[in-house]
Order: sequence, then structure tokens, then C-alpha cells
Amino acid sequence: MTTSALTHRVRVLAPAGERHDEILTPAALDFVGALAAAFGERRQELMKERRRQALRLAAGTPLDFPMVTSAVRADPGWRVAPPAPGLTDRRVEITGPPERRMAVNALNSGAQVWMADLEDATAPTWGNVIGGQLSLLDAIERRIDYTAADGREYRLGEHLATIVVRPRGWHLEEEHLEYDDRPVPAALVDFGLYFFHCAQRQIDAGYGPYFYLPKLENRYEARLWNDVFLLAQELLGIPQGTVRATVLIETITAAFEMEEILYELREHSSGLNAGRWDYLFSVIKTFGHRTDFLLPDRAKVTMTAPFMRAYTELLVHTCHRRGAHAIGGMAAQVPGAEPAAREAALATVRLDKEREAEDGFDGSWVAHPGLVPVCREVFDGVLGERPHQLDRLREDVAVTAAELLSVRRIAGPPTAQGVRTNLRVALRYFAAWLDGRGAVALDGLMEDAATAEIARVQIWQWLRHRVIERETVAELLEEETVALGAEYPWAPVEEVRELFERTALQGELPLYFTPEAYTRHLVRRAS
Repeated sequence: MTTSALTHRVRVLAPAGERHDEILTPAALDFVGALAAAFGERRQELMKERRRQALRLAAGTPLDFPMVTSAVRADPGWRVAPPAPGLTDRRVEITGPPERRMAVNALNSGAQVWMADLEDATAPTWGNVIGGQLSLLDAIERRIDYTAADGREYRLGEHLATIVVRPRGWHLEEEHLEYDDRPVPAALVDFGLYFFHCAQRQIDAGYGPYFYLPKLENRYEARLWNDVFLLAQELLGIPQGTVRATVLIETITAAFEMEEILYELREHSSGLNAGRWDYLFSVIKTFGHRTDFLLPDRAKVTMTAPFMRAYTELLVHTCHRRGAHAIGGMAAQVPGAEPAAREAALATVRLDKEREAEDGFDGSWVAHPGLVPVCREVFDGVLGERPHQLDRLREDVAVTAAELLSVRRIAGPPTAQGVRTNLRVALRYFAAWLDGRGAVALDGLMEDAATAEIARVQIWQWLRHRVIERETVAELLEEETVALGAEYPWAPVEEVRELFERTALQGELPLYFTPEAYTRHLVRRAS
């Protein structure tokens, strides 16, 4: 089937912007419409199943490895597809939003892969959604050179990182595009527009359409993505199996279905990633009603915590058993100009990457170009000339359900500074997000939606279990709101405070802050 035969037109409910017509072509909208028609209802049913599963877990149903898929886990015969061009060596991957300056810096950074993040690092204003697609198209066609207002020039070099795109998660909708009088799933918008414009261009350049898949909660959501890939390749006449996707294991339920997720995507799979910040968020969101899942300050929950060690070791073992890459978590440090602070940040990153490389990971993430050399040096020391360490099967690993859930072993009360830090991070990130920025440097760390989510749900959890007083939070919230107004005079302070109160201080915990903030603030502001 060719796109000219499609009749699934999508309505654009937003004013035209500069060069938007290059992305929102009739054929591209038809393609997105075809995906929405084929998968919209199934995606809705999967979102209902997420809510049913959350209720079951809250009611006390134990979380365990699924019995019905034990044969998949026991079968030693299946493996995922071999690494695709540009994805054989992934020792350093840099993440960031696809805005022009960041794109040039990331592509030139010396990392093997740039994860162009349309999800947690991008506030989904309409300008950002389409602007990100334009940046990706321009990067692939090598016309993304950029001159900043201060005269600094950003130009692409000769050796560039491989582009891997992270679309938004299944839980989000794009209110600016409508199919059959309903918003189009945001995941299909981000995937569809990029795939339509760039899949063949990437193939012609010797690579392919590669993706990171966020926020999956089970094998059925991976199966949905696989079917999206099959249809997309069919519609555009691209050989089946050309797509490659790395799944972020960043929900506690997905940690119990790693093998099943690889199995569902196997002809399109390129591995799993330890999305640790969202993983912590998921643990609190899923089990925040239980006292045995009460976490201390975020800074105290390190990757050496027993339940986090179980999660990462199982990920490496699972991936390598099936011939898939295992990619480590993000180093969020922003190396500053002050020498002592810079050296401390680099030392922290080095220790983190040494642990990952020694555990068997094939590569890892960084959030800043200044961290690429230290990550590369660590993995070079372990890998040498080898592109990966898939041969390290980690047969010593045998993780149980109890070990994945052993949060109680690091439980502890929050500190006053921990409460204040969470308030500070959440408020400042919300302000930046509402201003259209999804990746924000705060206090030496690159914060995105995942870390802001941890900040707000920890406050909610601590209040629920009365380990902090509501009056204390109210006082600190007032102080940090005043400080926010002084530090960010452009910020809509009352909107920010209202958003925090609605998503962190109510009896029921919203699963994400982004859907409500998007519809109540970003869309309203654009209309």
C-alpha cells in the first residue's frame, strides 16, 4: 500500500508555524491517521488495563513473574535481531531534546548514539512537537547548522552520533491533532511523523529508523508497538525488520516482563535500558500506599540499593541471554565551571559508570557533552576494541520477585532538606515546563519530567504515611514559591503552585503530572 491510497486524514487544531507545512503534509497526516485508525482503540483498552492492574496491586494482589509466559522465559532458543547499522557499539549515549543547538552538540559530542528525546526532556508545546521533527529532518539532511543570538556558531562535524528517537508514552494524547473527532495518541504522532519523513532517509544514509520506547508496563504494550512497526513498514514499502527499538525498563511491572518484552519485539528489538529515575517514580506510584515501600530522600536511593541492584543485574542477564544490548542509566550531572565542583561531579559519574561496565552493561547514558569523555574512558577500559560485551551472560544472576521488591531494606524517614529539595525541584521544573522547556539544569543536575515526578510523588507518599506534617509542607511550599518568583520573575507562580497542589497534595495521586498540566496549561495557553 502506498500513502497516496490512504484516506485517513487528521485535522490540525493549531495555527500554522514557520516551516510546519514541511512536516504536516497531507501524505504525512494520512499516514498518522492510518496508524490512529488501526491502533487507537487498542491503545485505549491497554490504558484501561493499566488502571485495572493498578487497582489490583493496590488491593494486595502480589506482583510476580507471569506464570502464563513461563515457556517464553524457559525457552533458550530464541534471540532478538542482530544489531543494526550504527547500533553495534553503544558504549556512550547522550540524551536531550531535539532543539537545534542541543542537536548539533549531541551529534558532535563523540557519543555513539544521540537519544533525541521527544518525551521527558521536551515540554509538548505545539512549537516543540513540530520543531523537534524539523530538527530531526534537518539533522539527517545535514542542514541544521545554527548561529546563536550571541554569535556562537554550531556546525555539524564529520563523525556524528546515530539518531535514536524517543516518542511520547502511550498514556499521552496530542490535543492539536484529531482523528475521528478524538485526539491522536501522542506516541503515534511522534513516531508517525518521524517515520514518514525520515525512515527512508536514514536507510539511504546507511542507518535506519531507530527508537527508544518509554513507560511500557507489560508485554501487551510492547506487542502493540511491534504491530505499529509492522504496519508502518508495510505502508511505506520498507522491509520488515528494518525498525529497531530499545525499551526503557522504567516501570516496576515491566521489570517482571523483561524477557516477554524482548520476545514481543524480537525482530525489531535492540535491547533494554535501565531507566532508573522513572523506575523509582514507578515504585512509589505503584506501591505508595504501603509502608514497606516508603523511600527516604531521593539522593539516598542509589543504584547500590538492593532492589535497584536486583533490577539492573536482571536486566543485563536478560538482555545478554537473548543477544540484546543492555544500556545503563542516565548520569544527570552538569559539570560546572568551578574546578572543585566539576571534579566532584566527574568522580561521581565515573563511579557510576564503572559499576555499570563491570556489571556487564554494553553502554550508558549521559545528559551533558562534558560527561561523554569520562563515560567513554570507563567503557573503553572494560570493552577495549570490542563493541559490546554480549558474551557476558551473567549466569550468576538469579533474581527473585522478592529481591525486586525489597524496598524496605533502605526505608527511612525524609530529612527536612530532602523535603525542601523535592519542593524546589518540582516547582522550578514545573515553571520551566510550562514555559516550554523540558530539560532544566538545577543545582548541578539535569532535571527532566522523570525527576520532577519523583519529587512530587515522594511528597505525596510522605504525607500519606504522616512521616512529615502537612503544616511543614505548607510552610516550605510558601517559602519555595516566594523564592521561585524571585528567581524566575517570568514564571506563572500561581499556576505552578496550583499544579503542584493538584498533583502532590491531594488524597488521590495523579499517575502523571504531564497530562493534566498539558491540557490545563499548555493547550489552553496556545488556544
